[in-house]
Amino acid sequence: MICGKLKESSVATQDLFRYTKHSIREFISKTKMKISVFGLGYVGCVSAACLCEAGHEVWGVDVDSQKVQFLLDGKSPIIEKELPELIAKHRAGGRLFATTSVDEAVQKTDIALVCVGTPSLPSGALNTEYARRVCEQIGDAMRKLDRQYTVIIRSTLLPGTTRRELLPRLEQHSGKAEGSGFSIAYNPEFLREGTAVADFFNPPKTVIGAEREIAGNTVTELYKSLPGPFFTTKIEEAELVKYADNVFHAIKVTFGNEVGAVAKAVGVDSHRVMEVFCSDTKLNLSPYYLKPGFAFGGSCLPKDVRALAACARSQNLQTPMLYSIMQANDETVRRSVKAVQGFGKKRIGVLGLAFKAGTDDLRESPVVELVETLLGKGYDIKIFDRNVSLARLIGSNKQFIESAIPHLAELLVGSPQEIAAHSDVVLVTYKDQEFTQTLKNLTKGQIIYDLARAVEPTDVQAEYHGVCW
Repeated sequence: MICGKLKESSVATQDLFRYTKHSIREFISKTKMKISVFGLGYVGCVSAACLCEAGHEVWGVDVDSQKVQFLLDGKSPIIEKELPELIAKHRAGGRLFATTSVDEAVQKTDIALVCVGTPSLPSGALNTEYARRVCEQIGDAMRKLDRQYTVIIRSTLLPGTTRRELLPRLEQHSGKAEGSGFSIAYNPEFLREGTAVADFFNPPKTVIGAEREIAGNTVTELYKSLPGPFFTTKIEEAELVKYADNVFHAIKVTFGNEVGAVAKAVGVDSHRVMEVFCSDTKLNLSPYYLKPGFAFGGSCLPKDVRALAACARSQNLQTPMLYSIMQANDETVRRSVKAVQGFGKKRIGVLGLAFKAGTDDLRESPVVELVETLLGKGYDIKIFDRNVSLARLIGSNKQFIESAIPHLAELLVGSPQEIAAHSDVVLVTYKDQEFTQTLKNLTKGQIIYDLARAVEPTDVQAEYHGVCW
């Protein structure tokens, strides 16, 4: 499904006609492919027309005979800038065809793109009925083939759906095993309504989820002339990338709106605030802070989140996202407590107590909260953090350590080796070269619980668990 609401025209939209007419030769594939596109909604229609423009022969397939007739008449069944011109051009030029017959489409092509809708059920769960049904029909049609066929799923699906629900149906109905007779890949789309044609030819990235080289190579060949980075992943990773993208877009819209609501209430120009905010590509609009890991802490983030949420409340504003941030952060700590409890071991070692590497700052360190919770549950804990040990003697945090957490300071040891000797479970809370060799020296009888991707699972002998990987 194409997601995202456009708030203003982009340069790509304004220059689209010139772009497609004069620059498309850069994208024309030297290898002509025969492709069937199942589902003539936004994604299917745009994909079909743009693949024709790239030099391929395309068959559009839909159960809706009216949509099929639109394509046969050289017309677009949807409203999308520049799409009618592309459809008319390639229908007249003999590259674009349409049918309601799955058999006909599969017989006349080598690749199937599944672009059917996956709407919500009343419960909010994903409705995969159309994707399941079309895979059964494609499987039935593939049974009659004596050549290799490739099925590429573009419908938006939750991780595991392709492997668990679609692949078995393709195999059962075709009578063939994946990798022998046909191959499957997952290829999410990143198209926006209103700029979908431009987005197809200038994608932010191309993601190919495939377990077999033959499937990955087929999808790569299909898009190889497009700009932007290519990523080959596992099928489930490609499925989740699409959701990560769309949910983050939704978060950004909600964040901008909630900041805007607070700004309006206190008499501040919200657009000016967000203009300055968006100019920061080092921290704000960047990969920074987006790596999965442990909770945030320190002297700034927790107090500022609370303060802005309190400001919103004081203005009688409902800002659910702002209110939920600290709850979500606390839940991250609680999940880690449960994980450690699940190991069934009592002797715990902690490498790193400060809220991040390179500091002695323990103010609102989520690691302190984690350790204090485990202490309260009777765990035998030792801690190593060279910066905190030094701060205990001379640092700016000396008074805080002595007054607020003296019981934790008493648990500090002098070396990572002491942690290794003491522990059944070692918690590593941030990356540090001093920790790396200790982790590698742990034995198979010990457990690493990694809160920061401080070491790769393949580099250690001990049983390895990541906080969210």
